[in-house]
Amino acid sequence: MSNDDTVLDRIPMYDNNQLCEKIRSVFPDIGKCGIDLKLDFDDEKKAWIVDLTKGSHHLQTHLEPEDANICMEGRQCVGLAMQIGQLRGNIDSV
Repeated sequence: MSNDDTVLDRIPMYDNNQLCEKIRSVFPDIGKCGIDLKLDFDDEKKAWIVDLTKGSHHLQTHLEPEDANICMEGRQCVGLAMQIGQLRGNIDSV
C-alpha cells in the first residue's frame, strides 16, 4: 500500500447523513428507544465523531474513516460495529 492509498482511506467518502443511515441499519434501535445519534467529521482528528445521547447521558467515540468507508462500500462493518456496539452498550448501562 502506498502513502497515497493511506491518505485516501482517511478522506471521508460519504457525508454524515449517509453514514448515520448505515449505523441505523446495523443498530436499528439507535434513534429509537430514547437513544439519539449525532455524527460529524473532525478534520483536525481525521476521524468521525459519533455521539450517542440517552436522557442526560452523553457518550462519544471516534470512528476511523477507513472503517466507515469499507462498511459503506458493503465490504465489512466489523470496525464500525465494534466501535458503535461498545458505545451503545455503555450508554445502555448508564
